Amino acid sequence: MLELYQAEGCPYCTEVRETLTELGVSCVIHNPRTAGGEERNEQTLEELVDIGGQDQIPFLVDHQRGQTVYETNAIIDYLEDHYGD
Repeated sequence: MLELYQAEGCPYCTEVRETLTELGVSCVIHNPRTAGGEERNEQTLEELVDIGGQDQIPFLVDHQRGQTVYETNAIIDYLEDHYGD
């Protein structure tokens, strides 16, 4: 299972979501805060920091492979490497 911590309106998160769509990969999406930093969901924000160590989005968690990835380009590369054709 993949989980993406992201914010609507964040252009970096949009790039990751578009890549997921292009690859036909499903994931659970969490919106812990807005692109401007306003908290939306305290529980998912705490999970984000607990799992990854920082409040930074986008953040991908790949439970199947036991991997976590920050940074848009790194996430896109990871998805293409592991879920691309």
